[in-house]
Amino acid sequence: MGIRLNDGDQVCIVGGGPAGSFAALHLLRLARQSNLKLRILIFERRDFSKPGPAGCNHCAGMLSSRVQRGLEALEVALPTDVVQASITSYKVHLGEEPASVEQPGPGRGIVSVYRGGGPRFSPMGPAASFDRFLVDQAVDRGAQLIPHFVHKVEWHDRPVVKAGMESYPADLLVLAIGVNTQSPLERVFNYRPPPVRVMAQDEVLRPVDWCKDCVSVYFRDPPGLLFGALVPKGDYLNISLLGRNLSTEAVPEFIEAQGLPDSMRTGSLCGCTSRVAVGRAKGFYGDRWVAVGDAAATHLYKDGIGSAYHTAGSAMQVAVGQGIAATDFRRGYLPVCRSISRDNAYGQILFQLWALTLRTGPLLQACQRALLSEARLVPERRILARVLWGMLSGDEAYHTLFRLAASRATAMSLIKGLRWQHE
Repeated sequence: MGIRLNDGDQVCIVGGGPAGSFAALHLLRLARQSNLKLRILIFERRDFSKPGPAGCNHCAGMLSSRVQRGLEALEVALPTDVVQASITSYKVHLGEEPASVEQPGPGRGIVSVYRGGGPRFSPMGPAASFDRFLVDQAVDRGAQLIPHFVHKVEWHDRPVVKAGMESYPADLLVLAIGVNTQSPLERVFNYRPPPVRVMAQDEVLRPVDWCKDCVSVYFRDPPGLLFGALVPKGDYLNISLLGRNLSTEAVPEFIEAQGLPDSMRTGSLCGCTSRVAVGRAKGFYGDRWVAVGDAAATHLYKDGIGSAYHTAGSAMQVAVGQGIAATDFRRGYLPVCRSISRDNAYGQILFQLWALTLRTGPLLQACQRALLSEARLVPERRILARVLWGMLSGDEAYHTLFRLAASRATAMSLIKGLRWQHE
């Protein structure tokens, strides 16, 4: 006979970021629908309302359209003070003249948020925190927040969470720690975290003449840069750089290389380096436990919060609807994480093709010409812009974007761009 959740069971969620909060919100909704009474504990020592590292979750803080739809499905209304900016376009810097990639259509908008309480040295005081809002929503609906560090999770016929001076037996353990926290699981769980890459970030005051609702994206310099984004957040700009072997001076080097205002270089308010998952974890479920979000599988480079919603929802559906044995998660949850990995393989190809484009002068110029030409078309026919929007925002599956990039329409658009150069 399988292992099932029963009335009075205790669920311990280690990590109070979006993955943990989404797991609690999904579980609360599913338990209510099934008339199942559970005790749900969220272990998180950080106060996400505090500015700087004390409350930060090391993220650029972008909510894709699928995250916003997910919040609506959970009947969670995002407060206006949490939203720092509504993004309607990307300004892609490929040459002397940046190309504008507009929102592909209705319902594809993006918003920027602060994961913690804003920059450490903010002259305006703390900002409203998305992560704090989300965990508060879970608590308001019946979860209990345990503000202690989990230093170990042992196995004694079931997971036992060690936090502070207390022990908490878990009928179900949900690991939602992300990749910037060391796993507390003992070796008996056989969990291996995902591979990671380092991201360099900083916050600066937004120049008064800087666009309030568009993200500026750059792809060249410093060496090793995959892409750099300047994300507006109210009075500030978040600078996020992703690449290989970026130096500790990557942000000021980036600012100088792009010819950005000197005030950005000297006006650091909260710099850091963080890790982002670039692959799937191994051994991320077992009897009475499962990992969600970055701790299991996530969308490559972009929309980690969307993946947190998706994986947490899928894992909790299995837990309530099928069971909490390893065989249940293998049948119902593993295919979801495998599908994310398969989709990421298309993402790797897309970013490799994009890197090749950046290194090939004629192709890069053709791409820029094609984007400028597409701007005169109706949104439904801006295929190349849609591909770039999806790659930069993460709100569309990579395999869909790959098919669009390999389509005849995209090829014709690039060919026209190449012809334009020779006319």
